[in-house]
Amino acid sequence: MHGNNHQHQEAAGTDLFAAQSTLVVFFVWLLLMYLAVQFFGKRDWPLYRTVFWVAGILCCIAAAGPIASWSHHHFSMHMMGHLLLGMLGPLLMVLSAPVTLVLRMLPAAYARKGSMLLKSRFFRFISHPATAATLNIGGLWLLYTTDLFTRMHEQPVLYLLVHLHVFLAGYLFTASFISIDPSSHKKSFVPRAAILITALAGHGILSKYLYVHPPSGVSLEQAQSGAVLMYYGGDIIDLFIIIFFCLEWYKARRPREAGIGTSPL
Repeated sequence: MHGNNHQHQEAAGTDLFAAQSTLVVFFVWLLLMYLAVQFFGKRDWPLYRTVFWVAGILCCIAAAGPIASWSHHHFSMHMMGHLLLGMLGPLLMVLSAPVTLVLRMLPAAYARKGSMLLKSRFFRFISHPATAATLNIGGLWLLYTTDLFTRMHEQPVLYLLVHLHVFLAGYLFTASFISIDPSSHKKSFVPRAAILITALAGHGILSKYLYVHPPSGVSLEQAQSGAVLMYYGGDIIDLFIIIFFCLEWYKARRPREAGIGTSPL
């Protein structure tokens, strides 16, 4: 019986490693695609945007690779992975303006089709700040306050889907407030600001909840160290989102000085 349990744990560990490796391959592919589009299509692309993209990808690879392996035994490392994969990585990647790069590289006819796709009903829905905030913050509440956190470490496919969701939801959330790439929505700053404040409050409240109510299988001490990291680390990254959002708002109020339609970077 003991031998069977040991074999089951080894098999589960191997499957989780495969899921982590899939995530790493996915982010390496994103890195290579960006560099290829820049090299073959827009060689005059600003270097700092490429640096942002590379840095963001490295954050995600770190979260999906070594940090993910340590997170199985240390909740604080899991939370570090959350900050890198769902917050810092997406922020850096949004600042690299990947959609703008692709649209500029495409022939005019295909670029127009791409712009029309971004304005489709589906993209307008998922990129709306309220939807993005719900997917991002709501997804975290679902992950940490149900048995989903335990189940994802037992089911590799679920593990992969959860981590992809954390990344994509984090990217959509950040992009809905930092409008560097073309946006499907008009720049309505007051409603967006209200949604941003609500979302950041939801993230902070969740970290305080985890400080007292650990996820299943996590000790109170581990949960507290992870919750502290989530609270203060999240605040630091959120501060940059707020700065870029306010800078965009400031420029929009002064179109003559800043230039109509300019992005915050």
